[in-house]
Amino acid sequence: MSAKKFFTAEQQKSIQDAIANAELNTSGEIRVHIDDDCKEDVLDKAAKIFHKLKMNKTELRNGVLFYLAVNDRKFAILGDKGINDKVAADFWDTVKVLMFDHFKQKQFTEGLCNGIELAGEKLKMHFPLQSNDTNELDNEVSFGK
Repeated sequence: MSAKKFFTAEQQKSIQDAIANAELNTSGEIRVHIDDDCKEDVLDKAAKIFHKLKMNKTELRNGVLFYLAVNDRKFAILGDKGINDKVAADFWDTVKVLMFDHFKQKQFTEGLCNGIELAGEKLKMHFPLQSNDTNELDNEVSFGK
């Protein structure tokens, strides 16, 4: 299956809305990237995409990437140094378990939106919205080839 066809337009809008809502009260930035395949270690691939999307360039290093490879059924969550320094060491694993529970039931949009919501709560706690905050990265879902 093509990554671009994995989520309907309506589901993509739900994901973008989840990102916008999660970022409402934080200076943190959340992105979602979907690939067809991932033929390498999923965290290595997510790290490459993280840099390609310039997520490592946020002022407070508080970007979070949700990466999915639909055909290989792999996914990863990658937080930048700023957020990783603040959350518990097992936080991202906890989010992944919640998401995976939805994914097992083929509730991919719900799982992704719930993961985004949890990330947003942590970002809000550690990186509250500042009066001069700007949305440094857009909320569009990005796709591989």
